[in-house]
Amino acid sequence: MRHGDISSSNDCLGVAVVNYKMPSLHTKAEVLANARKIGEMLIGMKRGLPGMDLVVFPEYSTHGIMYDAKEMYETAATVPGEETEIFAAACRKANVWGIFSLTGERHEEHPNKAPYNTLILMNNQGEIVQKYRKIMPWVPIEGWYPGDCTYVSDGPKGMKISLIICDDGNFPEIWRDCAMQGAELIVRCQGYMYPAKEQQVMVAKTMAWMNNVYVAVANATGFDGVYSYFGHSAIVGFDGRTLGECGEEEMGIQYAELSVSLIRDARKNMQSQNHLFKLLHRGYTGTINSGDDVKGVAACPYNFYAKWINDPEGTRKMVESFTRTTVGTPECPIDGIPNQEADHR
Repeated sequence: MRHGDISSSNDCLGVAVVNYKMPSLHTKAEVLANARKIGEMLIGMKRGLPGMDLVVFPEYSTHGIMYDAKEMYETAATVPGEETEIFAAACRKANVWGIFSLTGERHEEHPNKAPYNTLILMNNQGEIVQKYRKIMPWVPIEGWYPGDCTYVSDGPKGMKISLIICDDGNFPEIWRDCAMQGAELIVRCQGYMYPAKEQQVMVAKTMAWMNNVYVAVANATGFDGVYSYFGHSAIVGFDGRTLGECGEEEMGIQYAELSVSLIRDARKNMQSQNHLFKLLHRGYTGTINSGDDVKGVAACPYNFYAKWINDPEGTRKMVESFTRTTVGTPECPIDGIPNQEADHR
């Protein structure tokens, strides 16, 4: 893991993250003009960072947040589509991979159902390698239709990459799901606003440590008339230490080199802090000393997960028993979100 240079090598993946200023857009023409601006920025960054293999732009960087529902549906993109064509041309010209936000992507039943909040991983030939739909939209504010799975794809120099989006990252399950599928770099694109800066900076480092995984975070900055975004785009090593972190500056950039061989060596040879290995080899020292299985215990000891998989509705009722039974709260009502139990006939 290296930070402070502009280079890379056959072993080190050069990754850049961008503090993109949150745009305020209203029409398809404005969205496409902003997409071209992103493409131009990518090409310019490659001139200054010749080792850059992958650049990451934040959630909402392409479309901004469409607070008007009509505008949100009218500007929703298709994948592939006009926006991805612009990004593809830039990736080919710069010979760089990119991660781009599409908020939103049209639902298969558009316009009868809400759009998805989508990220794409695009290679240096302009081909879409991974399309991820946000599993945990930021309710009650975000109205995106939820996605249902994570992915791992071979990225530049063979590094295995998973994409997650903003509020996804507040749930440890998604980080573990990606890591246990073999992800070596988890990219979290976010449009996160105050007041949660401290928590979000902390969680990226914590999840990198707990999952023995590189983390790249790209976050929005600026004020869009509703929220103020805190930036702090960062690149974190698989030992939980930050390699580089932006401040709150608009259009700030951080860059680091992530060794492919180093993380693979660590996952193979680390012992006391090899969290991925130890999770499925529980207590092997004790079982060896007891004359039992030399690989420890593989069975999942966490009853919640077994219950959730086998009885999702029953598990929902269990959680409601110590939280609440309505999606909204009567003490802080939000328009359109029910906060009273429905009357049953």
